[in-house]
Amino acid sequence: MSSKETMETAPVAIIGAGPGDVELITVKGRRLLDEADCIVYAGSLVNRSLLDGCKADIYDSQGMNLDEIIAILSTAWKSGKKVVRLHTGDPSIFGAIKEQMQELDALGVPYHVVPGVSSAFGAAASLNAELTLPEISQTVIITRQEGRTPVPELEKLHLLASHQTTMLIFLSVSMVETVVRELIRGGYSTDTPVAVVEKATWEDETILVGTLDTIASQVDAAGIRKTALICVGKVFANTELEAVSKLYDRSFSHGTRQASEN
Repeated sequence: MSSKETMETAPVAIIGAGPGDVELITVKGRRLLDEADCIVYAGSLVNRSLLDGCKADIYDSQGMNLDEIIAILSTAWKSGKKVVRLHTGDPSIFGAIKEQMQELDALGVPYHVVPGVSSAFGAAASLNAELTLPEISQTVIITRQEGRTPVPELEKLHLLASHQTTMLIFLSVSMVETVVRELIRGGYSTDTPVAVVEKATWEDETILVGTLDTIASQVDAAGIRKTALICVGKVFANTELEAVSKLYDRSFSHGTRQASEN
């Protein structure tokens, strides 16, 4: 292949597949999948139905190490193929894409990232929840409980819990009892609303709704061990919350509307 042909080869596309529902991939992501000659996807985390009808050579990366993944991506790109690396949700959140990008940089292989719908937002949609409510929570913390993968000292779960805001805890449902202890240690009361959403937006999605006092036993009884998000905070309460924004308040003026006295 000539250098001119190499320069014209499309960059590797690192695509977020969305949380599970096949209709929640972006239009751009769907187009790139359909055009691809080579797709490496993140195993069972990605809904395999997304790949139905694709003309590409398709590789499941769940049994591969980093070197093997990069070898497929770079070899296919260097041969002039349109290449897609398909991740679950949005690849920027616990997607392990930085290490792949560094390897591609070292090989001189260009790439670009196509964002996707995170399971964080898929879970919120399934719960009919607004993650930020006026005077209740204006901050969302996305994090995980420390396990085999350590977290920085200042990001220990009990320290983050001290903010008493909305928390979305990934990759931690197998340690739910530890999560509960750390959240209570950080200041959440035992009656704090909690929801666990397994396989958000998939057809076999499971939702558990409880409190910090009950959620661990609920998770155990349901046999949930992975692919679930722990959602914590007052915004997940089933009761009516006095949470009215100023945006549509008739007495509040802003750049596109004057306040009304009537």
